[in-house]
Amino acid sequence: MSFDLHGRTQRLELSDQNLRAFEAVVLESTPEGIVLSKSAFYPGGGGQPADHGVLLWQGVETRIVGVRKGDDLHLIPAEGDPIPPVGTVVEAAVADERRSALMRTHSGLHVLCGVVFRDYGSLVTGGNMEPFSARMDFNLPEVPPGFKEAVEDACNAEITADRRIDVRVLPRSEAFAIPDIIRTATNLVPDDVEDVRVVDIVGLDTQADGGTHVASTKQIGRIKVAKIESKGRGFRRLRITISD
Repeated sequence: MSFDLHGRTQRLELSDQNLRAFEAVVLESTPEGIVLSKSAFYPGGGGQPADHGVLLWQGVETRIVGVRKGDDLHLIPAEGDPIPPVGTVVEAAVADERRSALMRTHSGLHVLCGVVFRDYGSLVTGGNMEPFSARMDFNLPEVPPGFKEAVEDACNAEITADRRIDVRVLPRSEAFAIPDIIRTATNLVPDDVEDVRVVDIVGLDTQADGGTHVASTKQIGRIKVAKIESKGRGFRRLRITISD
């Protein structure tokens, strides 16, 4: 199966992260979920939550408040909203401010990951994000003096450097030949995935990743390391915020 297909839906956001509006045909429709022929709604994964937005059809608006993944991608309508019948052509729009904020935040986490791996050799053990705030967990046995300030300064230096962020799809064997392509303590890429999407902050961080990102580190804004927490022996949680 092509990397940009999920069930019957072509995933447009994988090849065009800036796409916010598109036209599609309704393939399945219930109050629990709507399946489209095409979708630019990021369905969630890797700590990045699903997109929100709207479907416009025959003068009617259906708000989309999430996505459920299964054999198909099911866009979840807001409770009580009308749903378009099967066969309807809809004009869909992804909520721009939310998606753009999540792109900046996700790219910020990759900068954080790259800095902590480069400077301290620590791998990621977990993470999650909301617009402009996130947390990332590392296997970091010791926290050196000045760690919080050093990490924050190093992250913002990488942002100021305006590093290009490239996205490409590689055959699995080629992707896994890249040194340290997996920056998590556990390889989360399923064994049956033949094509691997790779996000490369050029000169800093190259990872297998399915989320959405800005085009360069300068577009992230500024990273603040808000808090460092202990998550058990040898594990630390870094909470960050993103600002202009």
